[in-house]
Amino acid sequence: MTSRIDPTALATLFADARTHNAWIQTDVPDSLLRDVVEVMRWAPTSVNMSPARFVFVKSPEAKAKLKPLLMEGNVDKTMAAPATAIIGYDLKFYEHLPKLFPAADAKSWFVGNEEFANVSAFRNGTLQAAYFILAARALGLDCGPMSGFDNAGVDAAFFAGGTVKSNILVNLGYGDPKGLYPRSPRFTFEDIARIA
Repeated sequence: MTSRIDPTALATLFADARTHNAWIQTDVPDSLLRDVVEVMRWAPTSVNMSPARFVFVKSPEAKAKLKPLLMEGNVDKTMAAPATAIIGYDLKFYEHLPKLFPAADAKSWFVGNEEFANVSAFRNGTLQAAYFILAARALGLDCGPMSGFDNAGVDAAFFAGGTVKSNILVNLGYGDPKGLYPRSPRFTFEDIARIA
């Protein structure tokens, strides 16, 4: 049985977590980005399919390539972020299932079933994006996830010629509290849930 984590850790991951829009200009080392991926990769996905793929935008050249693909309201905060993770999902994830899920011939479940494969890639890639955000927060980074960008443009610029599609962007770094909006309300359990 899994035990509850420390309340401070729980607050770091959820209750105190905020979407950051302003950043302290401190570098996010490549080694820390590697650590985030190392932590998140252990979290479960369906048949261990692991479709998420990552491009970390840090260099001036990569930022210049990303900038025109952002919605206007996302430009300044993304250009100011020390790093931006482009999180995509591989539509051909099943090619790796013989290695990742040797317990069964799971690849055969997806080959020739494009709709099922695409939905599975998107669903599990999104799950991995959420794991990524939790891992980043657990390792001391602040996050600014967003979906306001030109997916086709990002795919062409960063995943050209492959089978990976962009899903979400996550700005990463050390957030400046001055850039936070007032805390927005959340639904209560009664608003969104029931026990059947």
